Amino acid sequence: MKTGAVKRIWGGYGNVPSDSNYGPYNPDAPLIKQFRTPVHCAEPSLDGLVYVCDRPNDRIQVFKKDGSFVREKIIAPRTLGDGSVWDIAFSKDKAQTYIFLADGKNEHVYVMDRQSLEILTMFGDGGRQPGQWFAVHSIATDSKGNIYTAETYEGKRLQKFVYKGISAVANLNQGVVWPKR
Repeated sequence: MKTGAVKRIWGGYGNVPSDSNYGPYNPDAPLIKQFRTPVHCAEPSLDGLVYVCDRPNDRIQVFKKDGSFVREKIIAPRTLGDGSVWDIAFSKDKAQTYIFLADGKNEHVYVMDRQSLEILTMFGDGGRQPGQWFAVHSIATDSKGNIYTAETYEGKRLQKFVYKGISAVANLNQGVVWPKR
């Protein structure tokens, strides 16, 4: 169908969506069964899954295209305010092996295994220098595997991280990836 008509909608865990006010996120309370606010991203993968950024609940939820819940991953669950899950992009290999997740509140980009949702490494930090952010808001990849980030609030800039290949990672946190001359 190419009419632009809505085919289906769903809320957290595939439930019927609700516009109820659940109050502010509390990391010590049980997870609510709905999205707290409108979702911040919904990215379909090549294998037919939909990855949803539930920003204020600090989680990614994965669904089938029919809205059936598959799994979720909590990211930095002590993050309050703006939340930790702002946007995602997939690696450009055929299997989309990796997810790159922009966490604007904690000023990181997480590199995750798409199948397990395990965080493999992260890079970046808060600041105004290259490789740092003031609220990394959006993330995208190009056909060569380069990563692009865009900032919001006072950041107001775009950064490009050049793909150099895949190698073993010694530390979970890579810190600021400074440009080399």
